[in-house]
Amino acid sequence: MDPVQVLSLLLALLLPLGTAVDANKHKRDTAFEIYKKLFEVKRKDQINALNNLIELNDVNQQYKIIDIMLKGLFKVLEDSRVILIAAGVQPDGPFPEDEKIKDAYSHTVENSAFFGDVVLRFPKIVHHYFDRNSNWNSLIRWGIGFCNLSGIFNDGPHTQLLGLMSQELGISEKSPDYKNPFKTENMEFLPNTDAFQKALREEEKKKKK
Repeated sequence: MDPVQVLSLLLALLLPLGTAVDANKHKRDTAFEIYKKLFEVKRKDQINALNNLIELNDVNQQYKIIDIMLKGLFKVLEDSRVILIAAGVQPDGPFPEDEKIKDAYSHTVENSAFFGDVVLRFPKIVHHYFDRNSNWNSLIRWGIGFCNLSGIFNDGPHTQLLGLMSQELGISEKSPDYKNPFKTENMEFLPNTDAFQKALREEEKKKKK
């Protein structure tokens, strides 16, 4: 998959997964339980997309794609926060019924989780952007708080994601036994600091032109 295809796929994942369901099949499920099942499907798509990004094995291309992707992700997260706060939605309250509010809820949960995936797999690149952007810091703190209270991450394969991303970002204090589970994998496609720093310098020069 070429870089343009990878970027298109990643940007498409910033949108919420459709919540239309077969009423008969899920008649015993609550709206929240149905959404949790859809969330699992979306998570698989997100991980697959990130694996494609990893397989590019090109720091410069990864840098450019993540730059564009993060700008889009945080714009979506910011817009979603405005909608949810205006509607008085509580993350531990009833699952929204209004489609616009439901989309904002989905955007928040899915993009917060996706950002966690990105920062754990590409910590050097993400820190380059995140550490200098106080607005992003504020947004993801809110997003993590929303996710923690939502109950969506209470069980299943994503239970550790919020804690790991919080520690990696410096939002919460790192525990003595903290370890980024993808660190070894990261070193395979970011072979050394010199190559990474060279890629960053090249991109910074282009931005100044």
